[in-house]
Amino acid sequence: MNKPAVVLLSGGLDSSTVLAIASSQGFMPHALSFRYGQRHAVELEAARKVAASQGVRNHVVVDIDLRVFGGSALTADLDVPKHDSVEELTDQIPITYVPARNTIFLSFALAYAETLGAVDIFIGVNALDYSGYPDCRPEYIAAFQAMANLATVAGVNGANVTIHTPLISLTKAQTISEGMVLGVDYGLTSSCYDPNEDGTACGHCDSCLLRRRGFEEAGLCDPVPYSPNDQ
Repeated sequence: MNKPAVVLLSGGLDSSTVLAIASSQGFMPHALSFRYGQRHAVELEAARKVAASQGVRNHVVVDIDLRVFGGSALTADLDVPKHDSVEELTDQIPITYVPARNTIFLSFALAYAETLGAVDIFIGVNALDYSGYPDCRPEYIAAFQAMANLATVAGVNGANVTIHTPLISLTKAQTISEGMVLGVDYGLTSSCYDPNEDGTACGHCDSCLLRRRGFEEAGLCDPVPYSPNDQ
């Protein structure tokens, strides 16, 4: 029987690839998504479709409302920054960063893993082609894993919890290429931070720009629709 693992699934390009990687490594993935008050809640429908397409038996969606704190363009009435090219992105942490989001998500994943008897958690963080979020760095993941092994029954009993980050040192193009080999249907995914009412991507937020460059560098066409006004 395949080992159970919790996979954080947003419905975006990275997490959908990680879901496929977990399966390819012999794990039985239990997908975990969040409805946290994000303006791009369309990603949850994408997550549902991705989970179904990859044969995931258990897909849990947790409701937590981070709008009560705000502090991010994704959870408050703040404009999502738009740019014309990736070159315009800076190394400063953008306002689309949701305070402590990965810590919150990983904590829920850890709790879910304990109920499953699982010691493996997968997350699609990346330290190369990303927006500079502090909770995507290798040192953060290492610190969380150390904490997890102090805070859980499994850890105390010597069954070490592992936080898997298979994309952390890959470019977006490399991630896409890996996903294509594994049969990921990127047409089902949603990466945009500020999609239109019909779900089409804006084409100019950080996430859209990084995604589009990834497909270009991989020599592939991005299968998701973009706003006709994004040019």
